[in-house]
Amino acid sequence: MPRRGVNVDISTVIGLVIGTALVLSAIVLGDNPIIFINVPSILIVIGGTIGVTFIKNPMSRVFGTFAVVKNAFFGKLTPIDKLIEQIVELSRKARRESLLSLEKVQIEDPFLAKAIRLAVDGMEPAAIKTVIETEITYLAQRHKVGQDLLDGMATAAPAFGMIGTLIGLVQMLASMDDPSKIGPSMAVAILTTLYGAIIANLFAQPLAEKLKNRSQDEINARMVVLQGVLSIVEGDHPASVEQKLSAYLPPKQRKDGDKKAA
Repeated sequence: MPRRGVNVDISTVIGLVIGTALVLSAIVLGDNPIIFINVPSILIVIGGTIGVTFIKNPMSRVFGTFAVVKNAFFGKLTPIDKLIEQIVELSRKARRESLLSLEKVQIEDPFLAKAIRLAVDGMEPAAIKTVIETEITYLAQRHKVGQDLLDGMATAAPAFGMIGTLIGLVQMLASMDDPSKIGPSMAVAILTTLYGAIIANLFAQPLAEKLKNRSQDEINARMVVLQGVLSIVEGDHPASVEQKLSAYLPPKQRKDGDKKAA
């Protein structure tokens, strides 16, 4: 059986590196990059965003989501085409020997291994379907919590950027009689908006979208497992199993017969 590896998601790394590099380049190429560093603005945006995040969510959920963010950088799922190959191989073995023979097979994908174990233990197809569908439902709910938290941060950061802008404008208007204080106040007003936009649009919102896509990929993989294991339990021919599961693949990855049908 193919091993279930952990692969770095290159697209996430490239996107963050390119986005950050271009923003920093635009700053560094200016006359005085130091003017883009403003401690009060950083405190307002980052502090406010983190504070609101803790207000909205329990502490365990916040720290749990930060741990889940690593899923945007590392892929742990077995590719669906490889998963289908494993399931078809298992169906051949079950048809050639028996369903109980799958008990001794080493299966690297843990969800597939669990589903096969349910089948080997003699659980009825309807019960297997209920168990797996329930797991898929709660998986989607857990993933949505992390996505919602990052989406909330993407909303809060620009909002605190606007708050910082208002603070800076108030300070500027209150010191109109002292021209030396107008510049720093205006810097707070503008830089908080900049910081909020960068945090929201370069980090929080894209990572939330990436987690959403990863969640859908994992759900699709588990649906493949569900359909495959039910087919094995019902004694379907391996060719029939493969044809059923190929529906989860893009047309280019399907075999010739499936491509013509598509």
